[in-house]
Amino acid sequence: MNGFADLRARLAALDQRWLRRTRRVVEGGWTPAARIVESDATGRDVLAFCSNDYLGLATHTAVVEALAAGARRFGAGSGASPLISGHNAVHRDLEIRFAETQSPHIPTARALHFGTGYLANLAVISALADRETEVFSEELNHASLIDGIRLAYARRRVYPHGNAEALEAMLQDSTARRQVIVTDAVFSMDGDLAPLPRLLALAERHDAWLVIDDAHGFGVLGPGGRGSLAHFGLHSDRIVYMATLGKAMGVGGALVCAHEDVIEWLIQRARPYIYSTAAPPALAAAVATAFDIALGAEGERLRTALHTHIGRLRAAFGAPAAIEDADGGGPERVGAGWRLLPSSTPIQPIVVGGNDAALALAAALLDRGIWVPAIRPPTVAEGTARLRVTLSAVHTAEQVDRLTAVLKELMTRSE
Repeated sequence: MNGFADLRARLAALDQRWLRRTRRVVEGGWTPAARIVESDATGRDVLAFCSNDYLGLATHTAVVEALAAGARRFGAGSGASPLISGHNAVHRDLEIRFAETQSPHIPTARALHFGTGYLANLAVISALADRETEVFSEELNHASLIDGIRLAYARRRVYPHGNAEALEAMLQDSTARRQVIVTDAVFSMDGDLAPLPRLLALAERHDAWLVIDDAHGFGVLGPGGRGSLAHFGLHSDRIVYMATLGKAMGVGGALVCAHEDVIEWLIQRARPYIYSTAAPPALAAAVATAFDIALGAEGERLRTALHTHIGRLRAAFGAPAAIEDADGGGPERVGAGWRLLPSSTPIQPIVVGGNDAALALAAALLDRGIWVPAIRPPTVAEGTARLRVTLSAVHTAEQVDRLTAVLKELMTRSE
């Protein structure tokens, strides 16, 4: 079999298992009232529940203007990697500001800016870990964390989701020279929180680093939107904290905050940082304005609206809104065999089961003008294909009610 025939056979196998992924083309800026392009090139207006723009900052007038002003001032690109000439004053200022937001939680905090969260996770883990390191990875960790462990050539041990007791047993058995615990803070496909206080206690007890990916928590959780460390009131120099800037901040890029010695080591040894062109300074300028909004009074109003929407959706299915961590209770059965997972975050997954069933449900919603993505393996485990509903502060109560009403209608027809 030649190369093309082999690829076609493998693509056909994806089709047979309902696993081929497709892209939709979005016209214009991102808002809940989105416009997508159909296969015949005609436009179609839909109500979208599929963006990580949790505070609606991607199209916020002040953020957009800051990006435009940044491009006029700094140009379109950075010109080089950060260690050549690409590290701009606006990058430096953003790093300082982010470190200040996390300084109550990380002693002698210092920060480092990356072009994407994926790059940041690759950089952190591959720099901290090596062949003499044992990395303890949460079962539901994001792909970027898993790939960072692979890049480090470290030994990986996977502990069950939210199970600090199993992790403790693994740490006690470890004879590795170095130990690193790696976890998402908010799990991107389940929406629940890691038991970070217990993980940090284990890291301190076993002289391990605790790497936390707070992609879906920064800007949403904690006092002032400072993220999961603030939400749990954590404080330790063993924390290496990553927050992305393309979700609640609405722009793009990522920041890593840790003890100053850790950041200096990343600058010297993190290959994805050393050998990547720096992100455009204009993006950092836009993020700075997003910080002003998200971490200020307007951000508080947006978070209040967001959490009101979360409670509204869950109440429509008789589910509790307040769930603090992975031990917060089991899924709510909402009919037709569907399960609403326990989540108090903007990520509200409805587990359907089969891949074909999830695709059919997503298609039925789209027929009614509502866009919610179907998530299938390998992103989630076999047999747990789901709709991943994501809410934004700029949704309206009426839009949330429309979604739940249509879901209930489809649920009734499926029973």
